[in-house]
Amino acid sequence: MPTPDFVLNLRHSIGHDLLWLNGVTGFVEDERGRILMGQRADTGQWALVYGINEPGEDPADTVAREIKEETGVDVVVTDLVAVTSSREVVTYPNGDRAMYMDHLFICKPGPDGNKDPFVGDEESLSVGWFSPDDLPTPLADSTVERMARVRTYKARLPCR
Repeated sequence: MPTPDFVLNLRHSIGHDLLWLNGVTGFVEDERGRILMGQRADTGQWALVYGINEPGEDPADTVAREIKEETGVDVVVTDLVAVTSSREVVTYPNGDRAMYMDHLFICKPGPDGNKDPFVGDEESLSVGWFSPDDLPTPLADSTVERMARVRTYKARLPCR
């Protein structure tokens, strides 16, 4: 679902005024080191999977749900990389304005779940696994930033 019902209900009351929302992003890496990405229908750009928390939903549950809905891939959340605040107001084509507190997670495919991506909803044009050395273009700026955060985080970890 592109816009959660609770956001639509808020928009009915506040119009296009600024909303502060909790979001999640999933950096999903398989056993071969490939990264799961989707080409967004709204921008045409390739991006990590991201979405908005539903009220009362834990962010780790949200990211697993969003990845499943958008790509069909079942994941296990392994790490919380960062919790960051957007610095800019996003203004959507309809005039709605929002800022996000993003929870960036590392995930891996679930051992007993689906690992073969498919377009699961209208938010994506295409989805797939990509080598970090051969990522699709154009990449969303937010994805470039988040992937840099993941690299920094992983570089600081003791060997696993």
